Amino acid sequence: MAAIETFYDVIRRQGVTRRSFTKFCSLTAASMGMGSTAAATMAKALETNPRTPVIWMHGLECTCCSESFIRSAHPLVKDVVLSMISLDYDDTIMAAAGHQAEEILVETKEKYKGKYILAVEGNPPLNEGGMFCIDGGKPFVEKLKWMAQDAMAIIAWGACASWGCVQAAKPNPTQATPIDKVILDKPIIKVPGCPPIAEVMTGVVTFVTTFGRLPELDRQGRPKMFYSQRIHDKCYRRPHFDAGQFVEQWDDENARKGYCLYKMGCKGPTTYNACSTVRWNGGVSFPIQSGHGCIGCSEDGFWDKGPFYERLSNIKPFGVEHNADEIGLAAVGLVGGAVAAHAGVTAIKRLTGKSS
Repeated sequence: MAAIETFYDVIRRQGVTRRSFTKFCSLTAASMGMGSTAAATMAKALETNPRTPVIWMHGLECTCCSESFIRSAHPLVKDVVLSMISLDYDDTIMAAAGHQAEEILVETKEKYKGKYILAVEGNPPLNEGGMFCIDGGKPFVEKLKWMAQDAMAIIAWGACASWGCVQAAKPNPTQATPIDKVILDKPIIKVPGCPPIAEVMTGVVTFVTTFGRLPELDRQGRPKMFYSQRIHDKCYRRPHFDAGQFVEQWDDENARKGYCLYKMGCKGPTTYNACSTVRWNGGVSFPIQSGHGCIGCSEDGFWDKGPFYERLSNIKPFGVEHNADEIGLAAVGLVGGAVAAHAGVTAIKRLTGKSS
């Protein structure tokens, strides 16, 4: 059996220079928040490791994750799909169909047992034996479990696969279920968002194919390199929040000045994602920059947590130095700290009143 080409083999054949390859590794490592040492490690891995087989399956979803992925600016999706990985199956973009497509699943499962990545977009509905989502004549949940058996790791693309998303909204008649509630014996990387940011998706694939392991995950299973800080912490409108300058009504004078959208329901203070740093459409913009508040689409249950335009009633006062894990640990002490702070403010007001 012929050896699988490496990423470096493919791009060299395409005429890419060594200099361009090194630059690619440096930029990719930087986009993932990694240093120069990681760039060198990445270069060595891409020169020597065979391309990783990837099976991309679709359950209940709208295909927005695929639409996002193919619009990645860095690394370009053509570099990832055609060179870095071996995308053996994706029923949305592959040429094969019917029995020919199904045979690819069987072949990959047997040929690359324990070596392929199973990327899942969408979720399995469990009601009526999974009959609300039929794929290739079988309930999707059955095919998902079958392909997961021999996968090296599983990537849950988007809010659908990670949390359930709108398909799982109350009363959830189809019993749409996140894949980690169905696959219990395999490592799962959750990449939530509706859809996830394109560069976040390609960054996760690049990391796994380069280092042959999962990136460091937070307590909810999300890669820390992209989900460790709140959108609020790096938002360019944050100074207006701190100054108490808010948009009061859509298209009012404050909106034209670019003031904070917190009062209009922005969920940036409670949402962990890279939108405010990586941004969208090649780094050009993101929803808040376009004048619309964050709806928190990378957080579990965002679809059932009230109107998108309803103001948050409680914002935990954590700064950029805190991540999702630390906030979970610190929540217990928050109440006591808040009481002490209130007492301090009250005492200051009393002293000020007396001195005046």
